[in-house]
Amino acid sequence: MIMDLWQHIPERINPNLIEIGWFHVRYYGLMYLVAFGITYWLLLYRLKYENYEYTKELVQKYFLYAILGVMAGGRLGYVLFYELPYYLEHPLRIISPFDLSDGFRFVGLSGMSYHGGVLGVILGSSLFCYKNKVNFWRFADLLSPAIPLGYTFGRIGNFLNGELYGRVTSVPWGMYFPLDPTWQLRHPSQLYEAFFEGVFLFCVLWNLRKWRPFSGFHFGLYLIGYGTVRFFIEYTREPNEGLGDVLRFFSMGQILCISMVLVGVLIIAIRKQASPVV
Repeated sequence: MIMDLWQHIPERINPNLIEIGWFHVRYYGLMYLVAFGITYWLLLYRLKYENYEYTKELVQKYFLYAILGVMAGGRLGYVLFYELPYYLEHPLRIISPFDLSDGFRFVGLSGMSYHGGVLGVILGSSLFCYKNKVNFWRFADLLSPAIPLGYTFGRIGNFLNGELYGRVTSVPWGMYFPLDPTWQLRHPSQLYEAFFEGVFLFCVLWNLRKWRPFSGFHFGLYLIGYGTVRFFIEYTREPNEGLGDVLRFFSMGQILCISMVLVGVLIIAIRKQASPVV
């Protein structure tokens, strides 16, 4: 009885917080706000109790760059990594939340890539640090331990949306998702990610945050940690429709995670030789 209730939780969730005609406010968008809010609070905590020279005003200014980087990078990353043929034929759908193929309908923007978001934040952070004469590596080390807990709420948002569900499974804690046209028991991979990529990784990085052997260490560690955890969780995630597994054994997400880990290792190796103890 309990497991039956558990398995059918997704179909009892209305993903919309507010519905006024064609205008919908989804919990997913609210989760983004919570994620940024949690990250901001953790950064202020670090500024107050740790040896960082940055001001609250500087961090507030940075968040504009971070938010724009996440949104633009996440969207463009999804287009490039997962649905490029479709968007080459429908370029307006990259930025337009309206479907004009059959009248005028608000359908929102569907599809964000975590890895694209990371690239967007890195580019935005680089620009911010350059304009404000801030050391990029030290600033990245301030940010990195705080990011995973915010990311937890993004995955909870995916779950509330009923999207990015996992592969078909027989495990008793699997779930039925309304957006699944086959209506089969599937891994709740969004919850796996919320815990392992979010809570678990946060606990590891947060407890290591005061160990700073060299600048850039925590940034590299974050890339390695996230890439490793996500790589294994990808085995429970349903590959993107039409893309499936590439190179026979790996999904696109796993290939991007391998790249992420390699970049993290490279950053630590280079920064260890170039950076003084901080």
